[in-house]
Amino acid sequence: MHSTLVRAQNVFGLFTTVAFCVATAIALSVLISPQAPSASVKLRNVQVVRGRPHYYSQKKEEYAHIKFDLDADLSTLFNWNTKQAFLYITATYPSLKASEPPSQAIIWDAILPSSSAPWHQNHYIHPDPKGSKTKSRGTSSQYPEGEIHLRNQRPKYQITDVSGKLQNRTDVVLELGWNVQPWVGALTWTNWRDIGNWKGLKGGKSATFMFPETKRKEADLGTAKGGEGNRGKPA
Repeated sequence: MHSTLVRAQNVFGLFTTVAFCVATAIALSVLISPQAPSASVKLRNVQVVRGRPHYYSQKKEEYAHIKFDLDADLSTLFNWNTKQAFLYITATYPSLKASEPPSQAIIWDAILPSSSAPWHQNHYIHPDPKGSKTKSRGTSSQYPEGEIHLRNQRPKYQITDVSGKLQNRTDVVLELGWNVQPWVGALTWTNWRDIGNWKGLKGGKSATFMFPETKRKEADLGTAKGGEGNRGKPA
């Protein structure tokens, strides 16, 4: 006759086996959920300044400050297994040497939670409409789940280059990317091609532009700090 300990081990083994099978089924079930994300990214303003981009910078260099518009409908990325989606905007431009890969830097990011995710202070909250007296907590009801609209958005991060030079660099492109974090299963990243029920991202890239000449020859440290203080504040 089995002891109590052996029976407890058998029950626990059965439980973990069933839990693993259920989790695997949930993770694979998202493949049947259609996806058709779309987005529009437009440059609003770009400036190149020479100064210290961060308070801990040891020397002055050229850095870019980019403002943009973003309209994205990523609602189809959210299903029964989606916890949150991490969005980011990158600026990509050719390197000075043709043999080197293009340079890429993130200028803005945000976490869009699903309706079932618990509230977290790092979740993105859409600004309340002007004149509204209520303060939203968690996902704003202003837009549907997975939808985001930004106008004249300030960057969270300044762009610098290893060469210290940015002015007059051409063929710069802003691009939307994401990382979907599920409750169970593997992470999924930006998809540009059609794969089964998953359609590639439609749009999501801006027209090419160039970094202009420096707005000011010398930017004092206080100005750079002021730019740091505006990080993360939506326009």
